Amino acid sequence: MTAVLLLVALVLPLCLDTFAVAAALGMTGLTRRQRIRFGLLFAAFEGGMPLIGLLVGAALGRLIGSLADYTAIAALIGLGLFMLLADDEKEEARVQRLRNTTGAAIIGLGISISLDELAIGFTLGLARVPVAAAIILIAAQAFLVSQLGFQVGRKVGERFREGAERLAGIVLIALAAILLISRFVR
Repeated sequence: MTAVLLLVALVLPLCLDTFAVAAALGMTGLTRRQRIRFGLLFAAFEGGMPLIGLLVGAALGRLIGSLADYTAIAALIGLGLFMLLADDEKEEARVQRLRNTTGAAIIGLGISISLDELAIGFTLGLARVPVAAAIILIAAQAFLVSQLGFQVGRKVGERFREGAERLAGIVLIALAAILLISRFVR
């Protein structure tokens, strides 16, 4: 799979996850100012965390060589399972804290909502994806999809949000399976 196609395939689950969190926030009735603020927060953290993951993944990829692809596949499976098995009650509590947080505490919450982007960045680094394109695409999707999620969240229920998060996990596991199969069908 080419690096660009892999990048696009990895951004799709990030879109779904961002949408799920943004929809949950949207259900709380955010003001226009809060929607912009949280959209920028999502873009900053979801664009920054993959950069850290990319740098670590790229360095590790050079170090472990041909095992990098299998490590990336394992990371995708792990992240996908985490998203499928996540505790929804903890997620709901985190969203409520995020809505009411200001100042330095928002940095901790920003990190907590973007840990999956750290894992995706790690995978992208192992897969040798172009760093600048990855960061720009991830940050842009985070802002745009969060705005959509805020709007839709006002109109849909919790079940829809949970479904989007579960779908993101399934997509990551499916992508890992495709990558694994492609390793043997060369």
